[in-house]
Amino acid sequence: MTALIEIAAPASGRRPKGVGGRWGLLLLPALALLAVLFLVPLGLMAWRSVTDPAPGLGNYSWFFTSDVALATLVRTLAVGAVVTLVTLLLSYPYAYLMTVVSTRARIWLTLLVLLPFWTSLMVRTFAWVVLLQDSGVVNQLLGTVGMGPLQLIRTQAGVVIGMTQVLMPFMVLPLYAVMSGIDRRLLDAAQGMGARPVTAFLRVFVPLSLPGVGAGALTVFITSLGFYVTPALLGSPDQALISQQIFTQVNGLLAWGRGGAMGVVLLAVTLVLLGLVGFVLRFTRTRGGVR
Repeated sequence: MTALIEIAAPASGRRPKGVGGRWGLLLLPALALLAVLFLVPLGLMAWRSVTDPAPGLGNYSWFFTSDVALATLVRTLAVGAVVTLVTLLLSYPYAYLMTVVSTRARIWLTLLVLLPFWTSLMVRTFAWVVLLQDSGVVNQLLGTVGMGPLQLIRTQAGVVIGMTQVLMPFMVLPLYAVMSGIDRRLLDAAQGMGARPVTAFLRVFVPLSLPGVGAGALTVFITSLGFYVTPALLGSPDQALISQQIFTQVNGLLAWGRGGAMGVVLLAVTLVLLGLVGFVLRFTRTRGGVR
């Protein structure tokens, strides 16, 4: 048995044979595709931001001195944060339910999560336009209970609703992946030591599910920053997000430099936020005794 373990597990610090050698060549097509589809356009965008219409940092100076541009950036980050929070509040109990139901019910719940991936984003957004309009189904239902009609379309509320529906799978799947690996006997042990079910859930299950919360929240937040179709159809031009402003600068005003500067600033802000989140997570693990 010891010999088998030594064969299966290479010595510490020794790289398995083949990794980084000829098997590493398998990564080249993926890296080339990533460079062509991501790095090259990103480089062109950054280049235009400092060369169009004239070399220099004029586009960035315009951005940081424009009240409209700064307000749009803040609005985009705020909408992304709200969408992430709402998505988490809806997805957490759904993912938890997937871990406690029968196998057949779990299959159906998984299909419901994956269903949005099989439908066009444009179709789903137009469906929300029909549902949320002033005389739509949602307002009719609210009117029957004395809560409507409400202004749901051409508002940030409509944008949050539409984006939440689109992004829920990106929150549910990481949460379920982590929750399904939590040993539920830990909850039984906590209750056996005198903890109430709610206390055991909050003190044992929730902390163990935080990696899924972090992964899902980051995915949803970063993805929400680049949404264009949903805010354009459900929101108001007076409350446009940065993706809409970039489209206006590039397609409407042909100001490629300003559009590139806005894209670079958004990318930089996203990377800074990712760095802060990573630092907080490492600090939390260190304080919690996890290395």
